[in-house]
Amino acid sequence: MLGLDLMTLAQDSPRQTGPDFGKASPFGLIIVVLLLIAVFGLVWSMNKHLRRLPKSFDEDETAAAAPADGGAVAAEPDPTNDNRTDGTERESG
Repeated sequence: MLGLDLMTLAQDSPRQTGPDFGKASPFGLIIVVLLLIAVFGLVWSMNKHLRRLPKSFDEDETAAAAPADGGAVAAEPDPTNDNRTDGTERESG
């Protein structure tokens, strides 16, 4: 049944075969020009935003060394420091 319907549709000839069949209208040209203007505007805006980004997102050493709250954060002990205040020595191993 489905195959018979497809065969019937395949045998139908185009209904509009006048002199303007297949030609584009001026309305299509307006749509294409508007889309090109929109793409140009988006690319221009994205380039403007990308120029504002930093070259690298790694934190600077100076920014990491100076905390934002004025230095109220306690310094972490350095595990590689051999100078201990309690008089004990590090064991090798």
